[in-house]
Amino acid sequence: MPNLNVWGALLGLAFLSTALAYIIYFRLLTTVGATNLLLVTFLIPVSAILLGTLILREELFTRHFVGIFLIGLSLLAIDGRVLGLIRK
Repeated sequence: MPNLNVWGALLGLAFLSTALAYIIYFRLLTTVGATNLLLVTFLIPVSAILLGTLILREELFTRHFVGIFLIGLSLLAIDGRVLGLIRK
């Protein structure tokens, strides 16, 4: 029989990582639209790198910063608001 730590981890995954994520996802879908919502998926690698550094004490290399910078640039390019300001 699993111990209390296993049950706590399972409940944390079920409620925080799954249920809460879907609630936030569908709330954002209704407010910002599908295109802007999909931009959030670009942030998954960034959050994984940052959480790995903060929680697991993983080392950051130059390639990580370059990747985060490129993801930021791609978000700005896809979003279009910055390009719209430049064109005006």
